[in-house]
Parts: sequence; structure tokens; C-alpha cells
Amino acid sequence: MLDSHTRQTLEPSPVISGDDEGWLTSYLDVLTLLITLFVLLLSLAPPGGNDTGAEGSIAEMTPNAIESMPLASLAAGIQPRNAGLQPRFDGLSIPGVDVSQGQEGVTLRINDSLLFDSGRAELTAQGRDLVASLVDVLNAFDGQVSVEGHTDNVPIATARFPSNWELSSARAIAVVRHLESQGLNVSRMRAVGYADTQPMETNATPQGRAANRRVELLLRQPLRGE
Repeated sequence: MLDSHTRQTLEPSPVISGDDEGWLTSYLDVLTLLITLFVLLLSLAPPGGNDTGAEGSIAEMTPNAIESMPLASLAAGIQPRNAGLQPRFDGLSIPGVDVSQGQEGVTLRINDSLLFDSGRAELTAQGRDLVASLVDVLNAFDGQVSVEGHTDNVPIATARFPSNWELSSARAIAVVRHLESQGLNVSRMRAVGYADTQPMETNATPQGRAANRRVELLLRQPLRGE
């Protein structure tokens, strides 16, 4: 006969089958997920504790609450970007300059024929005087100024200006440089060339193309954070 020690040695050890291992792994995954969820709920609970606990915090994060609370407060404070500019530029009249107001700000628009010879980016004598007449207006304005050059869609291909992009950019830069020479602080200004991408009128007529060849100074107050 086999003694008890021998019987224990000969008895097979328990074997965990593949199915049992899978069940055990799934159980551990679920347990880990529950613990993680519990920790998350605790972190959402308001300090000091109350009867509602994490449930109250989750209720505050529902989509309806997220949409209604911030939008209601923001709507009351929204104003057009140039709301403060309108009174300052009402009635402004500068010979050769068209003054208009829009959502982006106040625009001072000058036809290119008053500033440059055809296909050139050097200010004429008349153009220099006209740009100089803007200095007082711009000095009194403490916001951002974007000087933007625009052309018609007639291609240009010269050694200096391979396309209208170069021409429109050079004209905008010429205006900024002349303003700087007149004592204007240009640190809040930028020069941009748009070529023929932002026409005011159709390019199908001579009158439309003439209107599209222009330089614009966009005056705007910076948004918070800009």
C-alpha cells in the first residue's frame, strides 16, 4: 500500500485550462476598469463632499449643461470687432481715400492710379503726398494696421515682378516704408500682397479691373489674446 505522502505525490496537480485562463484575464480586466472608474468618480467630486457626490459632478458635465451655461454668458458680451472704431471714423474724409466700415474693421481704400505708375511699385510724388496724409489718422489709432496690395487679373511678367503676387506685395511694402519714413511706428503694421484673389468688381470690364487695382489699409482692434 502507498502511504499518504506517496499518494499526495502521485496525485496530479490542478491544471488551469486555456478557457479558465481567459475567464481569469477577463475578470481582472473588469476589476481594473471598475477601480479606474471609481477613482475617476472620486476625482470629480466637489471638495468638502456633499450628498450628491460624483453624481452631481457628472450631471454638471452633460452636453446640455456645457452648451447652455457658457453660451448664455458669452452671447451677452459679444460685440463686433470694430464696434469701438465706428465713432472714431464717422465722418472721416481724406481726398483720394475711400473710407468704409465692416465686420473686420475700418478700411482706407486707395486706387492704384493715385499711388503708382502702371506696373510699378515706386510711389509717385502724388502717391507719397497721399500716403503722408494718412499719418495723423494712423498715429491716433492704437490698433493693428494691415496694408494690403491688390491687382487685377491681367498677368505681369517682368524681371522684377514675375507675377501679380510680387507686384501687389511690393506695393504694400512701399506704402509701409513711406509711412515709416514719415515718423509712423510700424511695429503694429504688416504688408500683404493678394494679387488678384480678392477682386471688388468683375475683371471682365476695364472699369472693373481699374477698381480692383488698389491698396487698402485695414484698421482693426486686436482680439483678446492677439
